[in-house]
Amino acid sequence: MTNREQIIRNYIEGYNQFNIEKMTADFGNNIVFENVANGEVNMSLKGIKEFKEQAEEAKNYFSSRTQTITTFKHLESETEIEIDYRAVLAMDFPNGMKKGDELNLKGKSVFEFSGEKISKLTDIS
Repeated sequence: MTNREQIIRNYIEGYNQFNIEKMTADFGNNIVFENVANGEVNMSLKGIKEFKEQAEEAKNYFSSRTQTITTFKHLESETEIEIDYRAVLAMDFPNGMKKGDELNLKGKSVFEFSGEKISKLTDIS
């Protein structure tokens, strides 16, 4: 299980550093990514290329961002983490949030594994 934790920590470090290559180093080529907010999937991506394109675009949204892992829960083929999330917006958003506003959220991410690669990542907030 500790190998999974290291793989996940590597992803989180890459995310916090805006380093997409580090984020995706342990992704399978057919990675599936889903973002779930308020119980509904609001984004679904398939494949490493789509994920990297979205991650590049998302870098423009924040001047800083930090995910901090608070817990790990290991299951047979997946690991769930709970996170504290803090970000500072780098632009104005249509929902009324402004550049410089700070986001502080709690959420969880579920990493599904196929061997030593992440095959699916679901972010839930």
